[in-house]
Amino acid sequence: MLAAMTDEAPVDRPSEGDRAHKADHTDPTWQPQTLAVHAGMHPDELTGAVSPPIYQTATFAQEAVGRPRGGWEYARTGNPTRARLEQAIAALEGGEYGLAFASGSATTQVISALALPGERILCVDDVYGGTYRYFERVLRDMGVEASYHDCARDPIGVLDKHLDERTRLVWLETPTNPHLRIVDIAAVAEGLSQHVGARGERPILVVDNTFATPMAQRPLELGADIVFHSATKYLAGHSDTISGVLATSRPDLYERLKFLQNAIGAVPGPFDCFLVLRGLRTLALRVERHAANARAIAEALSGRDDIETLNFPGLASGPFAHPQAALAARQMRYCGGMVSFIPAARNGRSAEERARRFAEGTRIFALAESLGGVESLVEIPAVMTHGSVANSPLQVSDALVRLSVGIEHIDDLVADVLQALDRA
Repeated sequence: MLAAMTDEAPVDRPSEGDRAHKADHTDPTWQPQTLAVHAGMHPDELTGAVSPPIYQTATFAQEAVGRPRGGWEYARTGNPTRARLEQAIAALEGGEYGLAFASGSATTQVISALALPGERILCVDDVYGGTYRYFERVLRDMGVEASYHDCARDPIGVLDKHLDERTRLVWLETPTNPHLRIVDIAAVAEGLSQHVGARGERPILVVDNTFATPMAQRPLELGADIVFHSATKYLAGHSDTISGVLATSRPDLYERLKFLQNAIGAVPGPFDCFLVLRGLRTLALRVERHAANARAIAEALSGRDDIETLNFPGLASGPFAHPQAALAARQMRYCGGMVSFIPAARNGRSAEERARRFAEGTRIFALAESLGGVESLVEIPAVMTHGSVANSPLQVSDALVRLSVGIEHIDDLVADVLQALDRA
């Protein structure tokens, strides 16, 4: 398989990915908190270094022509540091195989390449703006059509009505971005088992798990075929690297995705892989704190009389009870660190004006795109992360505020949100 990917003469040896997969030293019975610390981070085989070295190299010396040392030959095809990250995401998601990419968008590109011209992608209708942009302004020109549907309220009805013989992929985010809707992954997986799509096969179920992380939900265990992340966000956790990862337990999908990873070449550098690996070691602690802080922020906002809409999956009662709160409690260990809301018009200012004043008036929450870092961030999706869905059926309200709640002390965060709202 490796020879085919690198255009070399065939050599009878295991692929880098298979070899790296077998090298994983974790125990699948370990709890997620233990896996987060140890997955991909076993001591260095050569020296025993507890913090493994970064293999900052582009190529590897070979023993003889066609005989790479240890299976390593060229860093686009495989690198020991990247292999560790790939082992880690597979272990954390409960999958057999992992792959790493240069960004979440690069991961999206490779997965969506499983659909060929004339085939379709059925996508949730509340989705990251970059995903919509890629589907509509790149894939559509290549002959792959995407359609967008509310998969949160009636997922089975959506499948029954909109799946057809050309559907290759069903693409979910849950929680969705930016309205934090929850999709029943197990129900969608069960529903897909009753359908035949492109190539006479069941459509492939893809879940973007960026908002939840493997600490909160594991889509492969719920029936997904592929789970992926923008590792830039919670997995790395420190807003200092761009990266993407995926996991699957299907050998056929892994082999094709691994080929595409090498052929397209959008792979992360070794240092970026190291940064994500380092972030993973504190993922469990961070996610617990993110979730607790986000819940406290949501509860504080729910007590205000100047909030029009509030989205947080953990609110099960009150005026802003989430419509899928029961599903969130069943499907997720934590309800995540994201909150979004629309302020009510007040004191002669429109909701949109108040949203902008709020976003520009916080002291701890930095006005910035992205999410999932240790620091708290605020943004206006309509003109920032979701500008690409403007004037489309997926358009986001200009007054919607999205908060990525960090790990700072909750008293300071609540005070910051309230003072900014009071002044907005």
